[in-house]
Amino acid sequence: MSYDRTVRLATDFDTAVTAVREALADQGFGILTEIDVAATLKAKLGHDMEDYLILGACNPPLAHRALEADRSIGLLLPCNVVVRRDGDQMLVQALDPGTMVTLTGLDTLKPVADEATARLDAALNALAAP
Repeated sequence: MSYDRTVRLATDFDTAVTAVREALADQGFGILTEIDVAATLKAKLGHDMEDYLILGACNPPLAHRALEADRSIGLLLPCNVVVRRDGDQMLVQALDPGTMVTLTGLDTLKPVADEATARLDAALNALAAP
C-alpha cells in the first residue's frame, strides 16, 4: 500500500521549503508544527544526515470535519509534509489522506480525505510546475 504523494524538485533546500509553505498556504493549510530532523539528530545523537524537515500542515475546516466524523482521527492529524534532500534534488512528500480512511475503515471520512487529497495534490502540482 502506497501511503505517500511525492514530487521531486531541482532546487536547493531553503527554496524548496519556502515554496512548500506557499503552496500549502494557497490551498488553505497552515503549519502547526515543524521538526528539523537533521538538526535534532545532530544535537541529540551527534548524527549527521541530509536536510530533512517535517511540516505539520493543517487545514482547519477539513480537520474539523474529520474530527466530527471520528474524535480519534486526531491521531492522524495534522497532515505531515516532508521536505528532504535526495542527492542533488529535493523530495516533497505528503501523507496520502486516503490513508485515514484505509486505517479507520470509516467511509464517513472519505469526503474529507478526497478534498484533502485534491488540495494536497494541487499544492504538489504547483511545486512541480515549471
